[in-house]
Amino acid sequence: MVDKFTIVRLSAGNEKFEILVKPDPALEYKLGKKIDISNIMISDEIYSDANKGTRISTEKLMKHFKTTDQLEIAKQIMAKGDLNLNTDQRRKMIEEKKKQIVQYINKNFVDPKTHMPHPISRINAVLDEARVAIDPFKRLEDQIKNIIDPLRKILPLKSEILELTVTVPAQFSGQSFSVFKSIGEIKSEQWLSDGSLQVVLNINAGMKSSFLDRIGSATKGSAQVNEK
Repeated sequence: MVDKFTIVRLSAGNEKFEILVKPDPALEYKLGKKIDISNIMISDEIYSDANKGTRISTEKLMKHFKTTDQLEIAKQIMAKGDLNLNTDQRRKMIEEKKKQIVQYINKNFVDPKTHMPHPISRINAVLDEARVAIDPFKRLEDQIKNIIDPLRKILPLKSEILELTVTVPAQFSGQSFSVFKSIGEIKSEQWLSDGSLQVVLNINAGMKSSFLDRIGSATKGSAQVNEK
């Protein structure tokens, strides 16, 4: 029966909201495939503890979701909650994410002695040796920084670093900081006379395209990016 359903859990304050879903359709939905929410649900009940069958009160649903429509609430739980992957799903997703990481390192880093990329087999072996934690749901650019640091203790890695000066309007500073911190190293920051924020940022050259897309999205195209 375990393989026939799994739980998606959303924590909000002191409350937990859980739904029972079909594992494979739920994973596809979580990864962006367009599937009717009703087709992934085991039932349309919202639980505080699905394992015990404890349903959440309508008052709490209204307080946290501003609706008692259970399918609409399920959509919110799927969007923001954590899907409990089964063992096979987690293994496959981690393997796929690991492949992306290895390809990225092979493409963007070299051995400083030979100035040649490390073989993919060597990078794979070092990832296993370093016991690096890989998040199957987290975007590559959001976790590569925390993966490279422990790898460097075992495998010499050199990359081309770009220094960018990025200026964003004040109203987008919060969203922009989350992009800066996840994708590069902030060297300096200052508020300009017109109220905008200017940041000097170091990023790996291979991340430039992704950075431009994300900062453009975060600032609705208003960011100014200059490369030194």
